[in-house]
Amino acid sequence: MRLYHERAIEEIRKDISHWEEIILGRLLEKAPERKPRFETFSGIEVKRVYTPADLEGLDYREELGLPGDYPMTRGVQPNMYRGRFWTMRQYAGFATAEESNRRYKYLLEQGQTGLSVAFDLPTQMGYDSDHPMARGEVGRVGVAIDSLRDMEILFEGIPLDRVSTSMTINATASILLAMYVAVAEKQGISSEKLRGTIQNDILKEYIARGTYIFPPVPSMRVITDIFAYCKDHVPKWNPISISGYHIREAGSTAVQEVAFTLADGIAYVEAAIKAGLRVDEFAPRLSFFFNAHNNLLEEVAKFRAARRIWARIMKERFGAKNPRSWKLRFHTQTAGCTLTAQQPENNVVRVAVQALAAVLGGTQSLHTNALDEALALPTAKSAMIALRTQQIIAYESGVADTVDLMAGSYAAEAMTNAIEEKVWEYLHRIDEMGGVMVAIEEGFIQKEIQDAAYIYQLAVDKKDQIIVGVNAFHTDEEEEEREILKIDPTVEVKQVGHLRELRQGRDNTKVKYALAEVKRTALDGGNIMFPILKAVRTYATLGEIAGAMREVFGEYQEKVVL
Repeated sequence: MRLYHERAIEEIRKDISHWEEIILGRLLEKAPERKPRFETFSGIEVKRVYTPADLEGLDYREELGLPGDYPMTRGVQPNMYRGRFWTMRQYAGFATAEESNRRYKYLLEQGQTGLSVAFDLPTQMGYDSDHPMARGEVGRVGVAIDSLRDMEILFEGIPLDRVSTSMTINATASILLAMYVAVAEKQGISSEKLRGTIQNDILKEYIARGTYIFPPVPSMRVITDIFAYCKDHVPKWNPISISGYHIREAGSTAVQEVAFTLADGIAYVEAAIKAGLRVDEFAPRLSFFFNAHNNLLEEVAKFRAARRIWARIMKERFGAKNPRSWKLRFHTQTAGCTLTAQQPENNVVRVAVQALAAVLGGTQSLHTNALDEALALPTAKSAMIALRTQQIIAYESGVADTVDLMAGSYAAEAMTNAIEEKVWEYLHRIDEMGGVMVAIEEGFIQKEIQDAAYIYQLAVDKKDQIIVGVNAFHTDEEEEEREILKIDPTVEVKQVGHLRELRQGRDNTKVKYALAEVKRTALDGGNIMFPILKAVRTYATLGEIAGAMREVFGEYQEKVVL
């Protein structure tokens, strides 16, 4: 079903030609435009004006359709936010479990509708707080979780059957999920009632972030074990959040963010099928995580293109029959890399624009960054302002009252098509290389991101890209003293002391046998989630469980790409 008749397109082209020659031409003779070419950092030209001629050949049914229906361009739910708003989920966690628990309760009281847990680096890397590698990092960029006891404190007084919880954890995702299930058990809540997400995306760690432990093959095995476990025991849980966010934070373009994220998604689907799972058994619970950057048009189009491409991949490449398997459901976080330490109040505006792009793009949940996050972890006040930004968009702007507000915009549809075309080029190239694992091993993806980041920085240095308050619009006035969140230096000492008490008070014989079972299962190829859950219940520590897996799987050594 073509939207525009060929004869009408031809008439529009004649009108454009006349307009460019007569009306626009006279203006440009007097006042030339700011630059010779306008384009996004994905290299897509932003035209002066868009018309139906830019959508020549657009097939409404095949490329747009209706919300909640193939190809999902217009959203994954038929009525989107008219039914309920996206989940407002503020990423938080710092210092100890007690302090993070207080912050979670505060945010829930302020109207947050889901929890999002940040873990410290030792927890992410599989080290206990008393490990030499953890020194100086305990509780710094997230909450320190050494054992089930810490997890119990983290969620004390928070009924896990009434909130959804997202955990930004990758290499140790299996252990943290097991701890969450065990906490729910202690609250008398069946795992079948739990809702939430573990990030669990190890491929993007090799690409862009670096918090990996094991080599790719055993890492993928653990991930598919989690898929199988969640299918049977935690059916409302999203066992992975395939993450473009960190790819974008590392310097990628919007096109690269979508392309490399979906390439990772293809690899996970292939691995799960190879492990014996049927695509429609796990695909409906796959979720994604994207960045919302500053260019509103490109960002909205990016989300719409990603949905359409994923629907086609799942239906045409993997033969998924369940329409829920075609749906790209995603969480969005505003772009941390755009926040500035200079004139940090400007970050409130940046975050508002980015959050609006996410909502116009059809996100399922959203985190808005706080204005002071370029300086430190957010204070309670700045976190509240960030949450209020979402609430103002939801309750006051009106953009949530209709589905896919941008649909039919000549500019939005043309940009969606342009992004899709460039993403497919990357996906075909990665397939020709032998898949994303080969592309990572050869450093192709990493180099593409590095080159994009370099080009962007050059543009900033030359002031081709303006960063307000950084390379333009400075003020000579001295910056006012600002209250920032400071982590108590005694946190590490206290956490190590609690860990020592835990080891002295638990049944260490049970711990020993449980860890031995983790090692045996890692060797014999059984589902690793079951012995991990048993070990967690004995209060074996995260570092001990990860250590048992390290002994069998080994550790990944990064290949340097120049």
